[in-house]
Amino acid sequence: MQKFIGAILTLMVVLVSCKETKEPLEEVATVETIVKPPVLHYGFNLEDYTVVHDTVRSGDSFGELMLKNKVDYPKIAAISENFRDTFDVRKIQVGKPYLILKSKDTSEVAEVFIYQNDRINYTVVDLRDSTKAYKSKKKVKLVEREIGGVIDHSLSMSIDTLGVDYNLTFALSDIYAWTIDFGRLDKGDKFKVIFEERYINDSIYAGIGSVKAAYFEHKGKTIYAFPYISDATNNILEYFDQEANNLRSTFLRAPVKFKYRLSSRYNLKRRIAYYGYKVRPHKGTDFAAPIGTPIVATADGTVTESTRKGGNGKYVKIKHNGTYSTQYLHMKAQNVKRGDFVRQGDVIGWIGMTGNTGGPHVCYRFWKNGRQVDPLQEELPAAEPIADSLRADYMAHIQPLRDQLDCIELIEATPELEENLITYNP
Repeated sequence: MQKFIGAILTLMVVLVSCKETKEPLEEVATVETIVKPPVLHYGFNLEDYTVVHDTVRSGDSFGELMLKNKVDYPKIAAISENFRDTFDVRKIQVGKPYLILKSKDTSEVAEVFIYQNDRINYTVVDLRDSTKAYKSKKKVKLVEREIGGVIDHSLSMSIDTLGVDYNLTFALSDIYAWTIDFGRLDKGDKFKVIFEERYINDSIYAGIGSVKAAYFEHKGKTIYAFPYISDATNNILEYFDQEANNLRSTFLRAPVKFKYRLSSRYNLKRRIAYYGYKVRPHKGTDFAAPIGTPIVATADGTVTESTRKGGNGKYVKIKHNGTYSTQYLHMKAQNVKRGDFVRQGDVIGWIGMTGNTGGPHVCYRFWKNGRQVDPLQEELPAAEPIADSLRADYMAHIQPLRDQLDCIELIEATPELEENLITYNP
């Protein structure tokens, strides 16, 4: 009996001690407030302003736009006079979008003017406190893309049928300008390209970027093209082929980029019905294209003549060195004057019909050692190949690109593809 009473007393002591033990307090969860940073556009939080979106209209000027939005004339004058290198107010173009950020108070004074030079680049005119202007650009994402096709009608149409930006055509014509005559491609010629496309905010297309590698098969000849910096000192990037030969030549093959027709060749025995089929030598090469098409210098040189004379009409003549000179006839207008130094590819005028001509074209004349020759038959000097010291590095650099090009599938144009053209308007 005593043992039983002892057990009960022990149990009661344990129960009392358990009740006296403090129960742990529940932890109160701490709620962390996450403050999201403001979304910036052009470097500004647009919620802080009254925003005006518009485009430059015919008759608009920077000064008038600012006066309408209550900007003091001294500030307008300061921007116009002090920031011409950054923002020349005289050159704002009709159709260009712009934003005006106005204060949210009752004054609604314009504090910032943002001019969109293109889809990526823009200029900010800050009118707060002391005025200033600066250029900037939107963040761009580069996406690699690859295509391959077979020429059916023209390179531009083949690229269009693949749903690619038309400007890729111009990029390829620049790369191969010295080696392939893009005005005389053959049906069945093949091409492959690895290039970059630019996107703003991951979704807004903003044009093509660089061409990382290309392949062209023309008249049975295969020409690869790979960009490579062969002059690290001057950071000069040029395109070379699979044998490390420079694709650039001293002279372009044509004074017109891409869109032209070879309407008349150099011919010393040409006979013309108008002149009674008498021999009238044609010492030029005619490239027909629409009026206003840019005419480019085929090589670096100094303009020795820019004038108008008789049947030549308006023309430009360029001396390239002691051996070569070129001349460009029948221009609508010249873009250079005597004494100007021009670089290969610079626009020197526009196709017209001045002088003796039956249609819009440029008559391209080519002198070698003071004698006119046929530029299409000349073995034009090529640029320097890659230095021997860089050759091994170049070959290692192009191998993976070449492998990638070789694996690209060639897509031939079909009626279905042509009906579903995707035309980009960058």
